[in-house]
Amino acid sequence: MTIQRGRLAGLMLLAALALSACGFHLRGSDGSYNLPFATLFIGLPNSSPLAIDLKRNIRANGGTTVIDQRGAADGVIDVLSDPEKTRGKTILSLSSNGRVREYQLSYTIVFRVLDRQGNVLLAPTTIGLTRPITFNDSQLLAKETEEGLLYRDMQADLVQQMLRRIGAVKLVLPAMSPAPAAAPAPAAPLQP
Repeated sequence: MTIQRGRLAGLMLLAALALSACGFHLRGSDGSYNLPFATLFIGLPNSSPLAIDLKRNIRANGGTTVIDQRGAADGVIDVLSDPEKTRGKTILSLSSNGRVREYQLSYTIVFRVLDRQGNVLLAPTTIGLTRPITFNDSQLLAKETEEGLLYRDMQADLVQQMLRRIGAVKLVLPAMSPAPAAAPAPAAPLQP
């Protein structure tokens, strides 16, 4: 049994080495995305932590400029959910004494992507993330810090998911009118 496990582990290691040697990597796994817009407007207040993270990630990518004029942007990220209600905290489990043992943290956002003319390029999309967190009355300050870290982690994950979806947007090119049909060439006269 241990020989088979050793062989299986060896094969898995060999497969992992082969994949890494050929340069295989998931699209966007290095944090960079090819966004289809030269300029982008983010429909959130400038002081919003989500807007700050989005702008930072888009600027780090280098191919797209974030601008403050909605009408001048090639693409618009419209956030449809209420920013005050994007985060949530619900009780997940109770102890036998009726005290909270676990909470479930949630972070949900609904957004869409428009082009300069207001055409919808990405229909309203919901991204929802959840994380469980244990709770202990005697460690209140530590648990509040942990909760803040989990929310920041969810926000970073949310930004990456948004950028992956925006990167997959296909721009709609204006309809091209068909080329006029060529007039038939006049028949050449027959020579005797």
